[in-house]
Amino acid sequence: MKRISTISGDNEFTFAPLVVLELAKDAQKETIEWLVQKVKGRKYQGGADLNIRPLADQGKTPQIYLIGASWRRLLLGAESLGLLKEYQDGSIRVFTYHNKEDYKHFTNDDSDFLTMAEKQFIIKRELENLRAVNETMVPGHPQAKLYPGKSIFRRLQTSGLLIQLYPLHDPAELKKLSFLWYRQVKISFQPLDEIQRYFGQSIALYFAFLEYFTFALFPMAVIGVPYYLFAWEDYDKYIVFATFNLVWSTIVLEVWKRRCARLSYKWGTLTMKKEFEEPRPGFHGPLGVNPATGRKEPTYPSYKRQLRVYLISVPFVCFSLYVCLIVMMMYFLMEEHASAYDEEAQSTFSSILMFVPSIVYALVIEIMNRIYRCAAEFLTSWENHRLESSFQNHLVLKVLVFNFVNCFASLFYIAFIIQDLKLLRQNLAALLITSQIINQFVEAWIPYWLQRHRKNIVKHRLRIDSKEKELPLADQIALEGKMEPYLLAFETMGVISVMTNCALIGISPQVKEFFNESATGLVLLIVGIEHILLGLKFILAFAISDIPIDIRNKIAKLEFESLEALKQKQSKEADESLTKEQQHAEMKTK
Repeated sequence: MKRISTISGDNEFTFAPLVVLELAKDAQKETIEWLVQKVKGRKYQGGADLNIRPLADQGKTPQIYLIGASWRRLLLGAESLGLLKEYQDGSIRVFTYHNKEDYKHFTNDDSDFLTMAEKQFIIKRELENLRAVNETMVPGHPQAKLYPGKSIFRRLQTSGLLIQLYPLHDPAELKKLSFLWYRQVKISFQPLDEIQRYFGQSIALYFAFLEYFTFALFPMAVIGVPYYLFAWEDYDKYIVFATFNLVWSTIVLEVWKRRCARLSYKWGTLTMKKEFEEPRPGFHGPLGVNPATGRKEPTYPSYKRQLRVYLISVPFVCFSLYVCLIVMMMYFLMEEHASAYDEEAQSTFSSILMFVPSIVYALVIEIMNRIYRCAAEFLTSWENHRLESSFQNHLVLKVLVFNFVNCFASLFYIAFIIQDLKLLRQNLAALLITSQIINQFVEAWIPYWLQRHRKNIVKHRLRIDSKEKELPLADQIALEGKMEPYLLAFETMGVISVMTNCALIGISPQVKEFFNESATGLVLLIVGIEHILLGLKFILAFAISDIPIDIRNKIAKLEFESLEALKQKQSKEADESLTKEQQHAEMKTK
C-alpha cells in the first residue's frame, strides 16, 4: 500500500490512503475547510479523528481527498463497531483495545490483524456517522440545511456537494488475490478467506453461495435429464420428480444455512446483537441516548415509520403489482396476434415471429425489475430504519414480491387459466434464457469491458507502457472513481414450488382422464399429496439444524463470557462508587 506524507501542525506523519473523498467542483473553500476539520477533529468534539489530505497535482482548488487513520485509531474503531476477532485460545470474541495483546496474530504496527475490508469499513462508517450537533446548515452553502442528528455526509451527497466516497484498491494485494483466485489454470475451490479479507464478508458469502449452489445443482441436473430427453407423460413419474425436487431444495437450503453459519462465525459476523448494532448512516432524527449502549445517536418514533410503511410503501407496492398485471395482459394480446398471423401465413417467418412476444416480454420484465429496484431502495431509505438489517429486510421483501409477480404471473396465468402447457414451456424457456443472457451481459461483460477500456485510455494518455503493472496514484484514483458501485426468499419459493408442481400434475390430461368421473376426488388427491410433501419439507427443515452444534456451543460460551465481563465491570464500577462515597464521607467528618 502506498503511504502518503503530510503535515499536521508541526508534526509530520504518514498514513496509508484507504478511502477517497471526491467533492463537487463548486464546493466553497469555507465548506471544504469545515469538512476537513470535522474529519480531523477529536471524537469528543464531534469529529471523526481521521487523517486527511488533498491529492497532490490536481490544480489550485483540490477536490479529491485521501483519508486514512493511525493504527491506534483503527483499533479503537474496531472496538466501537464490535468487530469479532480470534482470541489466543482459538475462540471468537468481541475486540477490546485494552486487551489487544490477547488476540491471535496481533502486532503493535499496522499489520494484517485488521483486514483490508475492515479498515476501510471502519473509516467509511466513521465518516458516514459524522452528524450535525449545533450546525443548522453546511457552511458556504446555506441551502444545504442541517439539524442535530443528521448525517453530514448524507446531506452533502443529497445537496450535490459530495460526488462520491469509495474505498481505494491496494494493487499489490489485489494482484495476489487475483493470482490465487482465477489466474491459475487449476481445478480448486475459491479462496474464500482471502476474498473475505480483501472485499469483506458480504462479497465472500456471495461467492461462497455461488460455489455451493453450482455443486448442489448437479443431482437435479442428473435426475432431470431423462425427463427432458424422453416424452414421459405418466403422472406418477412427475410425482416422483416433484418429490425429489422438494427434498433436494429443502436439504440444499438447510445445508447452506449450516455452511453460512460456520463461515459467518469464522469471519466474526454471526454473533453480533441487534441492540448493539450501530445505526445505519441514513438513519436520522433528534439526538438521544441508546439505553443499551449509552451512546448518543439519532432517535425516531416507531409509529412514524409504521405510518410511512403502511400509508405510502404498501400502496406503492400494490400499484406496482397492478402495473405488472397490465403489462402481462398486453403480452398475451401480442401472443394472440402472433398466433393469428401464424395460422394465416404458415411460413418460416411467422413461426419465428411466434417467439418474439415472449422475448420482448422477457426484456420488459428485466427493465421493470431494475427500475422498481431503484424506486424500492429510495422508498426503503425514506422509511428511516435504524438498523441496516431492518433496512435490508424491508428492501428484500419489496423486491421479492414485485419480482415474483413480475416474472411468474404470466406463467401462473398460462398454467392455470389458459392451461396451455406448450405455451408454458415456450414462455418459461424464453424468460430463463433471456434473463440469463441479460444478466451475464450487464453484470459481467459490460463492467469488464468498460474497466479495460478506461484503463487503456489512462495508460495511453500518460504514455504508460502496457506492461507496467501499476498506475500512478492520481490516475489509479481517477480510474477507480469511474467504477460502478456494487433468505426467507428460498423458503417461500420452496413452499410455492410444492403447490405449483402439485397443481400442474392435477391439470395434466392424463390425470384428468383418470379422474374423469370424479373432479372432487382429483382435487382431494392433489391437496393430499401437497400436504404430505409440505409436511415432509417441514420435517426435514426441523430435523436439520440451521446452526451446527459446535458453533452453537461456541456462541453460548461467548455470550456467557460477555455477560460475566459485564457483571465484573458493573461490580468494579459499584466498588469505585462506594469507595468515592466513603472518601467523601470521611472528608466531611474531618
